[in-house]
Parts: sequence; structure tokens; C-alpha cells
Amino acid sequence: MGLSKEMIKAGLDHAAAVEPRLAAAIESSGYPEPRIRPEGYETLLRTIVGQQVSVASAAAVWNKLEARLGDGCPPEALLATEFDELRACGLSRQKQGYARSLAELILSGGLDLDNLPQDDEEAIALLTKVKGIGRWSAEIYLLFAQGRPDIWPAGDLAIQVGVGDFLGLPARPSEKDVRDIAQSWSPHRGAVAIFTWHHYHVMVM
Repeated sequence: MGLSKEMIKAGLDHAAAVEPRLAAAIESSGYPEPRIRPEGYETLLRTIVGQQVSVASAAAVWNKLEARLGDGCPPEALLATEFDELRACGLSRQKQGYARSLAELILSGGLDLDNLPQDDEEAIALLTKVKGIGRWSAEIYLLFAQGRPDIWPAGDLAIQVGVGDFLGLPARPSEKDVRDIAQSWSPHRGAVAIFTWHHYHVMVM
């Protein structure tokens, strides 16, 4: 379960107490709504399906996959389905490789999503063993599905732009810069990340 509205507000209030520019941004943009996704295999598979395509395209592919494989696209059904059938659903060769990697790890017990390590970096390392799941995807899963409060996706472009904006920086900070900047917001960086996405969208509207 992701961070609740109350948890996000409490985390932001703690971080804003040490960073007045964040407090001013919250005053301007308002508190964000929660971003919550269900825990488990289906959410990670949806992440793979949605890579590098629009939200509408990803939804269309997912609907075709569910029609062919059943609700949630069970790993057993995915592995038993031929390449051409999955391609007809809109799943490319590369994404089929990623999806099969995930399904195999789930069925073999190589990835137990119910018992990920409590340490965030260890959990990220385990999730990124799945082909097609990079650090950003792992961080998004841990933040939106598991509600881990200190996840900080510093490699995300919108995070970098948003942080640069509310801190009044002259140029977009690098991933390393954003990681360094956020140290003082720990252990509430997850709430700040959710706010920063919200602030970024307010900026560009």
C-alpha cells in the first residue's frame, strides 16, 4: 500500500521544517494526492508493458493481454503463450523477454514480492534482477505499491526539474546533485518526491 494522504502531509511538514523553500512551494502548489498502486506481480508487469509508450497505448495492450491470458495476466499463462500470440496483443520481442523474466522469477521463487528486504537498497537490487526493471521502476514500485517513506527517485527528470524550480536553482540539478540536496529531507523523501511530481505538473500547466 502506498503512502496515504496523511502520511504524505506529515512527511512534507517534517521536510519543510528544515527547508523553507519547500514550505513556500507547498504553500503555492498545495499538498499532493496519494499515488497508490497494488503490490505484486501485476503492477511490475504493467510497468514493463507501459515502458516507452503512452498511457492509452499501454492500456490497450494490457486489455488485449488480459483478454488472452486472463485477469492479471498470470505468470503461468504468460509463459505458456507463444511469441506470435503475445505480439498480436502488442507486446514487442524485447518486452516479451522482460515479461518472461519476471514470470519465471515469480514462479521459481527467485523474486518473492511478499518478502522483499526491509533495506531499500537491497530491495532495489533484488527488483532490478528482473530484465527491464531498472532502478527507477524499482523505486516507483517501492514508493507507490509498498509506501516506503524514504524512496527518492533522483534520476527522474521531473524530480530534477521540480527540485530545481522550488529551490530557485539556476540550472536543472543532476541526479547526484538531487541526491545530495535531499539528504536533509530523509526519512521523508518519498513524500517530497510525490510533492515534487505534483509541483512539476502545476509548473507546466
